[in-house]
Amino acid sequence: MVLPKWVSGAAIKVARATGKRGNCDLIDFVAVLIGYAVSDEASLKAFYERFIPWASPFMALFGRNRLPHRSTLSRFLAALDPPTVEALRTLFQEDLLTRKLFSSSGSLVDRTGEQWLVVDVDGTRQAAR
Repeated sequence: MVLPKWVSGAAIKVARATGKRGNCDLIDFVAVLIGYAVSDEASLKAFYERFIPWASPFMALFGRNRLPHRSTLSRFLAALDPPTVEALRTLFQEDLLTRKLFSSSGSLVDRTGEQWLVVDVDGTRQAAR
């Protein structure tokens, strides 16, 4: 998986803010939170219970070899103060805004000439054919 260059800088800032986390790095927690966000599970506990069989291959996508324990993730999230959360949110938002959503525009032009990007619920552009 190709991650933005700012992740290493963010990892240093977050590590200083949260203190020691054992053998886990920021990318471990980011990977878990990305997985949780796309999983549609109601809670992190439910996510962990269903995710265990696929944990190793999923974490390998991020260049990691194992999933952080639930309690480690919980301590990490509890240690984040509001300024750190806001800094991470800003970094993710800046990264999102600098990337193109799709390799080609795939736009739809209405009768007034306004261009629209149509995205289906599964994140593809297959809705408008």
